[in-house]
Amino acid sequence: MKRNYLIAIVGILVLAAVSAWAFWPSGSADHSEEGQSEEEGGAKTEGSEGALQISEEQIAASSIEIEAVQFGAVTEIVFPATVAAAPNASARIDARASGVVRSVNKMLGDYVRQGEAIARIESADAAGLAAQVAAARARVNELSALYDREKRLFEANVTARQDLEAAQANLQVARSELSRAQAASAAAGVSGDGRSLAVTSPISGQITSAPIVLGSYVSAGEEMFQIVNASGLQVQVALPASDAVRIRPGDEATLEFGEEREIGGRVRSITPALDPESRSATAIISLANAVPGLQPGAFLQARIRPSGETDATAISVPEAAVQMVEGREVVFVRTQTGFRATPVVTGSRSGGRIVIVSGLQNGQRIATENAFLLKAELGKEEAEHGH
Repeated sequence: MKRNYLIAIVGILVLAAVSAWAFWPSGSADHSEEGQSEEEGGAKTEGSEGALQISEEQIAASSIEIEAVQFGAVTEIVFPATVAAAPNASARIDARASGVVRSVNKMLGDYVRQGEAIARIESADAAGLAAQVAAARARVNELSALYDREKRLFEANVTARQDLEAAQANLQVARSELSRAQAASAAAGVSGDGRSLAVTSPISGQITSAPIVLGSYVSAGEEMFQIVNASGLQVQVALPASDAVRIRPGDEATLEFGEEREIGGRVRSITPALDPESRSATAIISLANAVPGLQPGAFLQARIRPSGETDATAISVPEAAVQMVEGREVVFVRTQTGFRATPVVTGSRSGGRIVIVSGLQNGQRIATENAFLLKAELGKEEAEHGH
């Protein structure tokens, strides 16, 4: 009995040892391989983050343009600026004669055409101009009849040639006086009844001031309207003496106004002398396009790019190259198999380009035009991996 009990104990110990030898090493290997797989998988995920595989054919088909990154961002100088109307784009309309305002055809803010009558003034001057025309016309009729009589007498050998020539000369003078009187009457816009004068606009534009009242009396030279042609607006920039020497006519500029609104411009001219009080020169910037709602006197910010000046330590890329992905700005850098979304820190923006403070290196090739297609493809792939 005792012998059988010892044999049973030995058998149990042998079985336990065999089990430990059989299972413990393979279990360790499995865990080791599993850990190694997780590490490799983690490294693979991290290395492929933001990467896109795309062929040359796909790039061409998508019209994705590629540009090499280079040092040398354009230098910009920022100045406060004021909108003003060019001399030929603004007009002050004064009363041509004293009288009573009998009609007003246009109001504040209305658009008018060049030569359009916008008001009428009842004035004694209108009657005077109409009387001059009537008198000159009567004089022409009188001398015309006299000339016809002298011509008949000359042809009948009753009068001498000098009498005919004198009558002809007097008629020509009378006709010249009539033309002058009619031109003066037309220029003043005298009405058909000869009682009122027309107030006309010398330019096309919008009425920006109308300090008149219907039925009121106005004196000759008194202001009645102000008109501005929006297409003739320009921007005036005060340049300190140190910066004035850096700016040249033809330099490009960007004008900021309103809420994130920009328009391009170009320096047209710079005053040759400094203002004695402000010690600054004035640069005139012509607008590339008319800006609806922009009024003379408005304040802007002008960013002027001096020609020939660049920052050799900075990088700038087209605005289309910078995309927003998951709340951060990225640029798609060209790789051997496609592109990689590379986070960047951006700086100032102007002229359709953005300064890259950090994130890119000189010589890297990036996607510019149609880079948003890569952003869409990246979001699509991340959504598929998420599922």
